[in-house]
Amino acid sequence: MRLYNTMGRVKQEFAPQHGNAVSMYVCGITAYDYCHIGHARSAVVFDVLVRYLRFKGYDVTFVRNFTDVDDKIIKRANELGVNSQEIAEKFIGEFYVDMDALNVLRADVEPKCTEHISEMIALTQGLIEKDHAYASPSGDVYFKVRSFADYGKLSGRNIEDLVSGARVEPGEEKRDPLDFALWKAAKPGEPSWQSPWGLGRPGWHLECSAMSEKYMALPLDIHGGGQDLAFPHHENEIAQSEAATGKEFAKFWVHNGFVQINSEKMSKSLGNFFTIRDILAKFLPETLRYFLLSMHYRSPLDFSFDALEESEKGVRRIYAALAQVDAALAATKWSKTPMPQDILDELAGYEQGFSEAFEDDLNTAAALGHLFGMVRLAGRVLDDKALRKAEAGRDLLARIRAGLAKWSGVLGVFGLEPELFLADLKACRAARAGIDAARVEALLSDRLDARKNKDFSRSDAIRDELAALRVEVKDTPQGQAWDVL
Repeated sequence: MRLYNTMGRVKQEFAPQHGNAVSMYVCGITAYDYCHIGHARSAVVFDVLVRYLRFKGYDVTFVRNFTDVDDKIIKRANELGVNSQEIAEKFIGEFYVDMDALNVLRADVEPKCTEHISEMIALTQGLIEKDHAYASPSGDVYFKVRSFADYGKLSGRNIEDLVSGARVEPGEEKRDPLDFALWKAAKPGEPSWQSPWGLGRPGWHLECSAMSEKYMALPLDIHGGGQDLAFPHHENEIAQSEAATGKEFAKFWVHNGFVQINSEKMSKSLGNFFTIRDILAKFLPETLRYFLLSMHYRSPLDFSFDALEESEKGVRRIYAALAQVDAALAATKWSKTPMPQDILDELAGYEQGFSEAFEDDLNTAAALGHLFGMVRLAGRVLDDKALRKAEAGRDLLARIRAGLAKWSGVLGVFGLEPELFLADLKACRAARAGIDAARVEALLSDRLDARKNKDFSRSDAIRDELAALRVEVKDTPQGQAWDVL
């Protein structure tokens, strides 16, 4: 498997350092508000990476942290007149609600900043002792960026270029504008902990260094997060961790691309974001997860509700095909019609292509394309009366069904019971279109009575009335069926 390594900006063959064991740390949320779909993308991308590594047989230890003390959390708490821990705990709980809906697996270890203060103090003390950090008169502690010769190696930034944009904020006691805070002296009303430098709290960059090293040996196999974390957060992590330990911090740095609106990064600070809750009020969770996987993880993902509706059509198509395949496999009589070799070769190509897409830097977009190829192939068999009723057709459909089930476990989509999912999807689309399902059912009942009474003009009038409501009616061997146009 090849993964793109931000360190060096090149795809590299991935191999764990210690046999079958993989250590993976991903930066989690700062818990001060509901998650937006930028958070969802990062969570889903690394969820799929963990799933795939485990699918390949690796023993993955996955650590994802929660930042539960931070300027943003404190600001939100002050606005609401509660303590910061209440805010953090509330939104950690809401994070789980959103991630469970999106079928994101829990990490093996989910440390919180406030539970690891002693580790962060010890790391800071070690950096001071090695002359990589210094305490200010007021009790702030800063990392000496110029003391770490390799600063900038992840982001590719030149330290002299950084100087021109750096500045010292009022009240800061930095010796150099490039230096960053490891420990912040307490301010009135803020949460704080006792330290050798007085009451204070950790800086944001410090926590991931301390927590990752506690739970996994350095260097980590994989460290991940969004592209916005590469600088300065991950750059600072590297500097403080490697300066403290003398060891490489991580072998692979994996960063997912932004979710964009009108080619601009989606973020709370810009105010151009939708929360996961906003989306799930109108679309099923699986539609959003599919949308997040529909582009390569490193590429920007342009969000729009039109794009979500296209994703919904794709998910619907897969589940409709699965329902048809399940129905065909329920048959009990089979003929001996042979399967044409070109169909068998085509299926083998899709199966191989799916695996190759994942092996080539977790290309979920290409992998989904191969899944749709399998679905098209299933449609060819189902549309051919001879093949549909043949043992060879049954075997091929069963192979496609098993393949989709296998890969659904890696993608985290297409694993639900098709008929139930399609019913939920219809209800979701009807609600979004403002369609009263009870009224539709009543009209369909009236239409059925009209057809029984051979009142076809009334039957046609009801169909027209339903069409005006954006409802499509189909007459099937099993009776009337309806869907949203």
